[in-house]
Amino acid sequence: MLINDRIAALRNSMKLHGYDAYIVPSNDPHNSEYVAERWKSREWISGFTGSAGTVAITHDHAGLWTDSRYFLQADAELQASEMQLHKMFNQFKPQYAEWLAEHLKEGAVVALDGELFSKGLVNMFEKIFKQKSITIDIKKDLFQEIWLDRDPIPNQMIFEHNPMFAGKSRSEKLNKIRSEMVSVDADIHLITTLDDIAWSFNIRGNDVEYNPVAIAYAAIEKDRSILFIDDNKVPNDLKQKLVTDNIQLLPYDGILNYLNNLNENSSVLIDKRNCNIALFRAINSKNIIEESSIPRRLKAIKNETEIEHTRNVMVKDGVALSKAFFWLENTLDDRTVSEIEFSDKLAEFRSQQEHYRGESFGAIIGYQDNGAVIHYRPNIESSKNIKKEGMLLCDSGGQYLDGTTDITRTVTLSSPSAEHKKNFTLVLKGMIALTLARFPKGTKGGQLDTLARQFLWENGLNYLHGTGHGVGFFLNVHEPTQGFSSPGNERGDTVHVPGMISSNEPGYYKDGAYGIRIENLIVCQEDPDGFLSFETLTLMPIDLDLVDMDIMSQKEKDWLNDYHELVNEKLRPHLNENEAIWLDNKTRSI
Repeated sequence: MLINDRIAALRNSMKLHGYDAYIVPSNDPHNSEYVAERWKSREWISGFTGSAGTVAITHDHAGLWTDSRYFLQADAELQASEMQLHKMFNQFKPQYAEWLAEHLKEGAVVALDGELFSKGLVNMFEKIFKQKSITIDIKKDLFQEIWLDRDPIPNQMIFEHNPMFAGKSRSEKLNKIRSEMVSVDADIHLITTLDDIAWSFNIRGNDVEYNPVAIAYAAIEKDRSILFIDDNKVPNDLKQKLVTDNIQLLPYDGILNYLNNLNENSSVLIDKRNCNIALFRAINSKNIIEESSIPRRLKAIKNETEIEHTRNVMVKDGVALSKAFFWLENTLDDRTVSEIEFSDKLAEFRSQQEHYRGESFGAIIGYQDNGAVIHYRPNIESSKNIKKEGMLLCDSGGQYLDGTTDITRTVTLSSPSAEHKKNFTLVLKGMIALTLARFPKGTKGGQLDTLARQFLWENGLNYLHGTGHGVGFFLNVHEPTQGFSSPGNERGDTVHVPGMISSNEPGYYKDGAYGIRIENLIVCQEDPDGFLSFETLTLMPIDLDLVDMDIMSQKEKDWLNDYHELVNEKLRPHLNENEAIWLDNKTRSI
């Protein structure tokens, strides 16, 4: 079916049920960023393949709302259909709901699949729609009627994440969660997000591409835990360990029956940002506590075992990347290399490292103007051939049993222009400024974000994405709660505390020309005087050929020299002779 045919099929189903509009999100019932094929309804109905965006369809309009990371990509992918792009300059505000409230008639009915929208988001819809008496129907998944070859719910086997990597046993984690439950007087904690479940129970899975999680729900009670997961997904040896730890296994679809039959006097803790409205309305309790998910907060602060493993995994990742870029430069002497081929090479070199389990996201390999597409991922239609000229932006990451990586490097493949060098250096200066920040306890990401943008702003330049995000430990590469972005959202409003691992990735993008982004992972640490600072974890050279030394301060040059000395010290022993010579040049003193 063509996209327009799919839209027509959805409209026919809407007419059958008396709906005036239907909203289609990007997420699954667990509010995941990356979802299994079954829940890629927004991609199926729109043709837009980016990881973030919402479709709203009425009987005379089909629109996709997405943020600045995807403007160029969406514009290209929507051209073959009637789907229209609506640009969101505030990705945390449901502008599609406001559009519907403006364009629908009084008393209209807006429908959505209640399993795919959080309780908090539906509350926002109700406020927006109230002015025109628009009602919301959450009962129908219309894609069950029109998506005839839709994939089933994934059913891959789960496995244990060994405490030697995790640093704490599942019993320790579950007991910590219970102690936190006491402080809010909760009898039951309903956990719906897949990474929170994976962290809490020290399990991992293969149900979702890039994220090592399994489709499940969980409920933690005062004296037992319940894992709602299909029995055939759990190996017998792990099943016995879970039972020993007083964890009961119930079917995935048994969650509604469990919630329907709760003692109405039980107090149930939910995170309204992630608990879908269908589950919320199934809870048989007079006392529902709406607070942040406890494991969401706990797992954001890495323990010393996790941090030390992350330091080690950065050596492996840096070695893999060095080998890949060395291969690229030498191969370009003889022939061109497609963006797809280099993406595959990055994964290949990472796969040679111990404990590797796959990519942490689809590699962003943007040559020349493709680098200006912020979340560009090469495909057969878009992939350019990389030549020994211009700039290349590479944003990639790996999943290892002992950590998750995310790194961006922008390199020049020929003599760079003065503009390239100036703008690259402005980005680098911002990245260094955030790296070197010292700040008092209680400082939020929104306060630190400005440090990375200051030099671009001085030159009338900016970037429209956040400066950084939290990173999981052999879990989701984009992990709440902290990060660096403007105030008014979770990343900007979260206080940084020791143990939090975040990305530091300012950039600059010139549409139709090139993109620049430099990204390291950093961990928050406490200094002897009680102030906080960051330790850089990522180990990979920064392209010195793109640095304009005339606008670098001595402090910035010193940091770059010290960083490259560390990179050389850590990576060189793992490279062959020619690769080591290459690394020596890339980390030369300035």
